[in-house]
Amino acid sequence: MILRSIAIVALATLAGCTASADAPPRAAVADGGPKQCFFLSQIDGYTHVKGSRDRIRVSTGPKDKYEFQVFGPCPFLNDAEKMGFDQAGGGTICSGLDVDLIVPTTIGPQRCPVRMIRKLDPNEKG
Repeated sequence: MILRSIAIVALATLAGCTASADAPPRAAVADGGPKQCFFLSQIDGYTHVKGSRDRIRVSTGPKDKYEFQVFGPCPFLNDAEKMGFDQAGGGTICSGLDVDLIVPTTIGPQRCPVRMIRKLDPNEKG
């Protein structure tokens, strides 16, 4: 009986999580405002933030850019010509807990957990 209840709750939860490929879902933030989310497949490039050793800016299209900040040091982040994104879990990225950066180094890939993601205002350079 308990397993049946868990299965029903799980199916109901999954049914509410479907998303269209054209419009990423919005997640609610603590203050009640919408928070932009995007799909990993939408990432089409990134740039380094000048003077920062812990931030990059990720592009998800011609107008949408996000700033990622990693936890602690990620020494090779600013030198990386290529980078991977390891998504943890579901289909969307809404917060730092949803993705890690994989930075190649001469001694092997370095995993850099992302602490914070924020969508850049269209007027910000990035």
